[in-house]
Amino acid sequence: MHNGTLRVAVIDRNPIRAAILIDGLQDAGEVDITLITDTGDLLQRIFAIDPDVILIDLEDHSRDVLEQMFQVSRDVRRPIAMFVDRSDRAMIDEAVEAGVSAYIVDGLVKSRVKPIVDMTISRFNAFAKLRNELERTKGALEDRKVIDRAKGILMQSRQIDEPAAYALLRTTAMNEKRKIAEIARSVITAADLLG
Repeated sequence: MHNGTLRVAVIDRNPIRAAILIDGLQDAGEVDITLITDTGDLLQRIFAIDPDVILIDLEDHSRDVLEQMFQVSRDVRRPIAMFVDRSDRAMIDEAVEAGVSAYIVDGLVKSRVKPIVDMTISRFNAFAKLRNELERTKGALEDRKVIDRAKGILMQSRQIDEPAAYALLRTTAMNEKRKIAEIARSVITAADLLG
């Protein structure tokens, strides 16, 4: 998120509801607001605007409109608050799955806009931190599997024990200024080619 001016994309076809969101945002402080009333080429327009936060106000719950909004959620990776006029369990599940940070039912009131935006950003940041930790953990696990496989290949081909195989990988990685997992992948690739 940027320090200073917050760039917000407001997606709403209804000018009255859009005005409520915009008024609430302007009361919140330094904001640069872009209103999108036509959802044609929405994803490209969002990428061009590159907002810090996206507010979507939906009265049209048609499948096409929802799918387009969920596509934005999945691809853009920004805090997104979705305002809807009625609750729908399936839609809530889809919104959460797509990465919507806040799903507000019947809550479009000017005084609530700033707290909702703040909460949306906080939730997004918390989920992003969890997602990054999960990706790091998955990466470490994947690296561990690759290293174990490479050690097995070295143990068999060189008739050495596990500590010696690991030492060989580590020494090679240090000498080549690469990660051990990269060297392990090279060992596996070479074994596959020669096998």
